[in-house]
Order: sequence, then C-alpha cells, then structure tokens
Amino acid sequence: MASMNLWRASEHEPLTDQGWDDGWAREAIAEIVADAEAAASADGVWPPHPRDEIGEGEVWSSLYLGSAGMLWGLARLGSRFDGARAITAALARYRSTPDHAQDPHAPSLWIGETGILMAAARLGSPAADPVRLRELIHANREHPTRELMWGAPGTMLAARACGLEAEWRESAMALWAAWNADSGLWTQELYGRASEYLGPAHGFAGTLHALRRSVPDAVLRERVGRALSPLALRDGAGLANWPPVPGDPPEKLRVQWCHGAPGIVATIGDLLPRGLAFAGGELTWHAGPLRKGPGLCHGTAGNGFAFLRLHALTGEATWLDRARRFAVHAVAQVRHERDAVGHGRYTLFTGDIGVALYVRACLDAEPSFPTVDVL
Repeated sequence: MASMNLWRASEHEPLTDQGWDDGWAREAIAEIVADAEAAASADGVWPPHPRDEIGEGEVWSSLYLGSAGMLWGLARLGSRFDGARAITAALARYRSTPDHAQDPHAPSLWIGETGILMAAARLGSPAADPVRLRELIHANREHPTRELMWGAPGTMLAARACGLEAEWRESAMALWAAWNADSGLWTQELYGRASEYLGPAHGFAGTLHALRRSVPDAVLRERVGRALSPLALRDGAGLANWPPVPGDPPEKLRVQWCHGAPGIVATIGDLLPRGLAFAGGELTWHAGPLRKGPGLCHGTAGNGFAFLRLHALTGEATWLDRARRFAVHAVAQVRHERDAVGHGRYTLFTGDIGVALYVRACLDAEPSFPTVDVL
C-alpha cells in the first residue's frame, strides 16, 4: 500500500516554520487561559463555537464539550477562576437539562454526570458527592458500549482517580469478562449498531488502557500485539495506521487521536510492539497537522501526544522536538480561528484549553493525556 493511501493529504496542512521556545510556550498558555477567563460568565458558561455540535440556546455542562471540562482544564493550568462555584452551577444545570436529553447514558465520564462530579471533587467544590459518584460508577459497570466516552472504561478511570477501589475493580472484572477471545477486541454496541472500534475514544485502545493495574502489563502487552499487529496497515516506508473498525474501506482511514495511529500510540504505545509504535508515530509526523483544528480529540494537539508517548518510551530528543513543533502549530491554529470567529473555542476536547494543556505537557515532556491518563 502506498504511503499516501494511509492518510489523505487534503485533511492535513504544512507544518509551521516557527520554532519552539519555553518562554513563548508559557505566554501562549497564559494567553489562552486569560481569554477563557474573560469570556466566561460567573457560573461558568461560555459562548458556543460554530464548529461544535451545540444547538442555538443550548448550554452543555459535561467534560467533553461543556463547562466541567473547561473548569477542570483551567484548574489544571493554575487559573484563579472560581471553578468550585461554577461547577456547582454546572451540575445543577446538567441535572435539570442533560447535555443529551434523550440519551440514557447519563452515568458516563465525558458526557454524563460522572465527569462533572469528578471535576467537582478535583475543584474542592461542595457539590462533590462521593456517594452519588459511587452509585453512577456502579450503574455503568456493564454498559454495552465498552468504551471511554459512554461506557465503563471511562467511569473506571473516575473511580480509580477518586479512590473508589471496589467500584473500579468490579467494573474491571466485568470488562475483562466481556473481552472477545476470538477477535482479541471488544464489541461496542454504540449508536444503534455493534462494532469493534480500535481507537481510544470509542474502542480497543481506551478500553484496554482502563484495565491497567487490574491486569498485569505482560498480559495486556501480549493481547495488544495479537490484536493490533495483524490489523495494522503498513507501507514500505516504515509507516503504519489503523482503520477505525477492522475492514473499513480506505476512505474511512483517519489520522486523529480518536481514530487512527496517533491515539493508539498515545494511549497504549508502551504496550505495542516497539517497531509498530514507531511506525504509527512516523505516520503521524509525515501526515502533518490536521486541518480540522488544533484540539485534542481530532486535532493537531491530540496527535502530538503520540510523540510525547514515544519520547517517554525512548528518551530520544527527536520525538520531543516533533511534539513541540506540533504545539507551535496548534497555537497558531487557535489564534487563526479566534480571529476568524471573533472569540475562542471553549471546550476541553475540541477547543483552546485542550491545546493549552498540550503545550504544558510539551513544556514538562509529560505524555499524560487529559482525562485519560490524568483526572
């Protein structure tokens, strides 16, 4: 398979020529934080961005696109915004009008109440409620999506972060039992159909990551190699990518954190066969920054976490340099979008705060992905 068939050039753009500087990085973080603080209402509501799927008049409260994600991210970056007060308001809004009013998956980490309560605990808010959090995690332990956004893998991460060991282990046992021994994957009953996704947001990489510490790394490593090695799409130039779902046609291929090599390497690169992890990282570098935008889920910053993971694995300066080059480009994308729209993009997974967290990770040479490796 030719290299260019592993990605589409139309979905990527040339990397900026601007180099990295630590002082510049700190100023870029401060700029994004200051813009977010200035744009917020007192109870933590931000104007929606036209590229996010938020309807006119809707206010989202959860981690992925809502107030909780912004408040959690601002706190991680040292903001003095009153997040403890604002997360209380976000929780009340969610309980009155959930982000997905018709969706039954309210216990989830990214879209549901679990993520808001986790953020409340981290912000030291009086809205923190470990009893309710325990109930939600327990209720979600056998959710049929078996992925991070809606299912038990996400709520397991919250349980572990908040010290709910019994709930975490109970969910891990159910997840282990649901592992398909024939395919080596999990089946996701998601959005009205059954699939076997491979990436971290909706599939194998994120689900397996949630089992860390409950299953020995040696067992996970063997299963990762057995499941993902034969599904990797390779070329003759040392590059590799994965489809969202095994057997997807070429037009379905992505080079994103949510689907494709960047997210798989960033999430479980230490469990992949080393050569395959390198091939996924090289693919991410050669494809270049994403035209979709700068964010974490399907943007330039999210892809850059693959380089940080490979730097942590190898200590090689090349990977850190590549991560930082992507950070410079992502900030340029933030500024370009802000100028075009008239304000920033105020979400954790698609917006500017996620980029600021990535720039901080590049400063610290730290591969921990927000809400997946650190909560």
